[in-house]
Amino acid sequence: MNSPLPLRPVEELPSDDAYRTPPHNLEAEQALLGAILTNNEACDRVSAFLTPEHFFEAIHARIYEAASTLIRAGKLASPVTLKTYFESDATLKEIGGPVYLARLAASATTIINAEEYGRTIYETAQRRKLIGIGTDLVNDAFEPTVEDSSRDLIERAEQTLFEMAETGKYGQGFQPLTRALSQAIDMASAAYQRDGGLSGLSTGLRDLDEKLGGLQASDLIILAGRPAMGKTALATNIAYNVAKQYKAEFGSDGSNKVTDGGLVAFFSLEMSSEQLATRIISGQAEISSELIRRGIITDHDFAKLVDVAQELQSLPFYIDDTGGLTIAQVAARARRLKRQRGLGLIVVDYLQLLAGSARRASEGRVQEVTEITVGLKALAKELNVPIMALSQLSRQVESRDDKRPQLADLRESGSIEQDADVVMFVFREEYYLERLKPAEGTPEFQDWFEKTSRAHGKAEVIIGKQRHGPTGTVELQFDGKYTKFGNLARDDAIPERFE
Repeated sequence: MNSPLPLRPVEELPSDDAYRTPPHNLEAEQALLGAILTNNEACDRVSAFLTPEHFFEAIHARIYEAASTLIRAGKLASPVTLKTYFESDATLKEIGGPVYLARLAASATTIINAEEYGRTIYETAQRRKLIGIGTDLVNDAFEPTVEDSSRDLIERAEQTLFEMAETGKYGQGFQPLTRALSQAIDMASAAYQRDGGLSGLSTGLRDLDEKLGGLQASDLIILAGRPAMGKTALATNIAYNVAKQYKAEFGSDGSNKVTDGGLVAFFSLEMSSEQLATRIISGQAEISSELIRRGIITDHDFAKLVDVAQELQSLPFYIDDTGGLTIAQVAARARRLKRQRGLGLIVVDYLQLLAGSARRASEGRVQEVTEITVGLKALAKELNVPIMALSQLSRQVESRDDKRPQLADLRESGSIEQDADVVMFVFREEYYLERLKPAEGTPEFQDWFEKTSRAHGKAEVIIGKQRHGPTGTVELQFDGKYTKFGNLARDDAIPERFE
């Protein structure tokens, strides 16, 4: 490659160890621009990840932007066609005027290395951005405001770094169908080899797994219901089952490949981590959570609680009970957990307690909820894990004779239904029947008693939407004393009796 082309003179600075020039590579910028002006195909090799902002030299950024604009319009980008754009450019005049464009093209020899030049430019730009983030953090720490606590500074810096790490990728762009087919076959193979034939994470509930095929990676799953229906209980049961099934194999290179189950991140915005843990212990030890809270337990029960608690300590189950989290904070914390320990499932309890950005909040609650659901779906795709977000339902359910929820009952935004891959409703008829008890001895009482007996200990999970599977209703067993869901015994599964 020829020697670097001259740029405008730069004032010499005194030699000082404290002064450091931001990372840049002017030779790579010149070589890439020269390759583009010689053969416009070079632009196609870098346009997927390189933008004008990545160039250190401002005039190079403007040349790249002008050339890219012409090429996108189907026109030729060359020193001659670009000349008219830069004839009156004062900065370019300092380094030779339009002649500089011709010298860029003349110094280029091949476009073979164009992508490598682009990646070098991109890398130095990322390093400059990191320096900027660090400088901002230092300045903010030196000059604190009344509104900003140290935690706010940490969250802001962490969010910026994670956004940079995740959105600053080159991007895959188009991929051939053969690669997508290979990924689909791999998924089918994993489902074929796994117990139960599931392509996703098992919920631990047989009939629900049959309908869903498990919890699918990158899916946003909405679990909705009216208060006291058992939304949190069902989500907790599923999360526990996923964590309990966790199995991983360690490769010779130190890699950790999850073969079943997954690590769970549970964002509990309503209940404290202690309350959530009490529910899990209650369900597994089969001791009423009310008795646990009040301390009305026997020595035997206490020993049972200790045994269950020790067993649960090894589960990859992580709880964040911070209240008032924003969607950006949830994303940042989930990314951090995945980088540090891995991640298989995210649960958010519940969606309406999340906050969006201040700008969206000022536009109204509907716009804010839209931002939250879009953000959760984007996070599910980015981390390639299922996200189960709990949601409340509007009160119009209570005014109907048939109180089974419908998609129209989702509160505050149609975006919940639109952005979700799966929408499930929890419904317990027993809850409503208990409140309609007529006077004993009346004909209505006998009818009520029969209905209540049929509904006792049962819950329905109504799948109102599923992108890649059937809708319908799944019946589960529900034990209110332990807030625990389980598989309902099937008639065809009852063993045959021999007299």
